[in-house]
Amino acid sequence: MTGVDELRSLSLFAGLDDDQLAELIEGGEVVRIEPTVELFREGEPADFWWVLLDGAIDLLRHIDREDTVVARMDAPGRWAGGFRAWDQQGVYLATGRGVIAGRVLRVPADVLRDRSNAWFPFAAHLVEGLYHTARLIESTARQRESLVTLGTLAAGLAHELNNPASAATRAVDELEAASQTMLASAGRLIRGGISAERFAALDALRREVEQGTAPQDPIKVADREEVLSSWLVEHDVAREWVIAPVLAAAGVDVAWCERAATVLTESALEPGLEWVSSALSVASLLSEVKGSTRRISELVGALRSYSQMDRAAIQLVDVTDGIESTLAVLGQRLTDNISVVRDYGTEVPRIEAYAGELNQVWTKVIENALDALDDAEAGTLRIRTRADGAYIVVEIGDTGIGMSPAVAARAFDAFYTTKPIGKGAGLGLDIARRIVNRRHGGTISISSRPGETVLRIRIPVTQVPPSNAG
Repeated sequence: MTGVDELRSLSLFAGLDDDQLAELIEGGEVVRIEPTVELFREGEPADFWWVLLDGAIDLLRHIDREDTVVARMDAPGRWAGGFRAWDQQGVYLATGRGVIAGRVLRVPADVLRDRSNAWFPFAAHLVEGLYHTARLIESTARQRESLVTLGTLAAGLAHELNNPASAATRAVDELEAASQTMLASAGRLIRGGISAERFAALDALRREVEQGTAPQDPIKVADREEVLSSWLVEHDVAREWVIAPVLAAAGVDVAWCERAATVLTESALEPGLEWVSSALSVASLLSEVKGSTRRISELVGALRSYSQMDRAAIQLVDVTDGIESTLAVLGQRLTDNISVVRDYGTEVPRIEAYAGELNQVWTKVIENALDALDDAEAGTLRIRTRADGAYIVVEIGDTGIGMSPAVAARAFDAFYTTKPIGKGAGLGLDIARRIVNRRHGGTISISSRPGETVLRIRIPVTQVPPSNAG
């Protein structure tokens, strides 16, 4: 039986009179401590306040799939829990497990709240405000970090989509004009009475050019265009400024034009060459539209893969696919002065993982590396994957200025950042660490020196369900 005299001996209760101590004892109960028996569990609602009277309790956190002792309550008066007295969302921060037989006073959180409000109203308000402020700051900062990341990804994706979309729109507009020209010139040839044999021969010449079309030296193309323009003017082709550039770009020379002139009558030469040039333009523009829409489709596919839409939470994952999807989504930041070196191991197995969350890790780490390269005239982003027994290892490095030992030691701390005000919330690497450590049972570490910083992520191939303890 716990009495007032026993509580009065504890410095925790200094300032309370006998009546107050009696109220506290009456509102709670004494619980026996048994070795290996849990009293409360990490993550569960902190509905009770536990005050050690004698014996000992280990406080354990579940880290890397193991229960790690983070503290020990072994001195009378030490306490844990009770957070719901001031915070309705309060949970136990660790699991309490008996080590040495003894006793603990267990007081319900609502009793603790009532007694605190009655005895120390000012202090109770301060504690409640502290909890709410701390939770609000963390929640707001994490929301801001998520919104900044989402905004960056959305802006980058919009930029990446805009280029092929604009190219496709422009090509479609030009395609309409080229198609109208091709139809009009075909009509002129028909009205001029061109025979089927001559038109077939002209089409054969067109196919020769189309099959031989390849990228040309711009200087040679300009020289060829000038020569073709002169030839067309000499042969009374009125729209030479429209026809010559297309033919020159396709690799047509004067010899080809001479052959076309033998196939066509003098009156049919202009509409015939115009028909060929417009047909070549149509083929070129269709190829451009095809390439642009393919790029849009690839970007949408990368985004779908990145977001893991319509997929199970945990699945067999090829980390290379996730990294490539992330690079595609971050394409706007991969400027010309940044080279990407990929060294993907050929024997890296697929792993059991939360694919969408791993993509968040790649995003945070790659963005961090790109931030380090922002001020450099040129830099390299290196990505390497390899197998390591029952684990896979992903290394993401940059050639930036590096981190000092003091910065590297705190890089994974929540809210710690060396970026200018307004640029970072200091949560990127903390979030990456939580996902790797807590969700996947892996590790993430940093090695850094001037000109080389590497973040090394080690993840088990097979996920082991967490144990019930902790």
